[in-house]
Amino acid sequence: MLGTTILEERESKYNGHLRVVRTFGMGNYIQAGGLTQSGGIVESIWKSTLKRIAVREKRIVKNILILGLGGGTLAKLLRKKYPEAKITGIEIDPIMIELGKKYLKLDDYNIDIKVADVNSYNLYTNRFDLVIVDMYSGDNFPKEFESEEFLKKLSKFPIVIINRLYYGDKRPDTVRFGNRLEKIFKKVVWHYPEANLMFILRNEKQGS
Repeated sequence: MLGTTILEERESKYNGHLRVVRTFGMGNYIQAGGLTQSGGIVESIWKSTLKRIAVREKRIVKNILILGLGGGTLAKLLRKKYPEAKITGIEIDPIMIELGKKYLKLDDYNIDIKVADVNSYNLYTNRFDLVIVDMYSGDNFPKEFESEEFLKKLSKFPIVIINRLYYGDKRPDTVRFGNRLEKIFKKVVWHYPEANLMFILRNEKQGS
């Protein structure tokens, strides 16, 4: 692509080949296996999703948990939207955090960063008002986070957003996952930005 610069390349135990790219108009972004994980198009996808819950959402969000912090694109948007909120980000890949700090200003957003496996993190350490699940290894969503046990843990929180890829052969699994969510959560909104499907989940019946 014209105007594309490769800023850095790294090998990650968790995400394989990582590449930091800068392009005219899109700025800096991090790719894993050729798929953009942070920055670039990811920012527009999350902007669209957060707008979807902004119009009628009356709950005051004071405590936010991000499962799969990545390089910090979502943290940036949440900090802008909820400037007073406490935001905790869990990320298993220390290299992703390092690149986020170096190229995407992750350190600027006042995030409590925990480099850890989500499976070892006690979800009930704090009472979170909003939990966002954005856990991918390349283009694979880990199977353990599709389990009924994990989803029932998430259903204890007021608002949950889960990001799933929705293109090509990803679509059938994502639809099946959405059908499973509808058996666990009281309200499930299916939101389609770009090649993703965002599930906006609530425990209480309210507007979308």
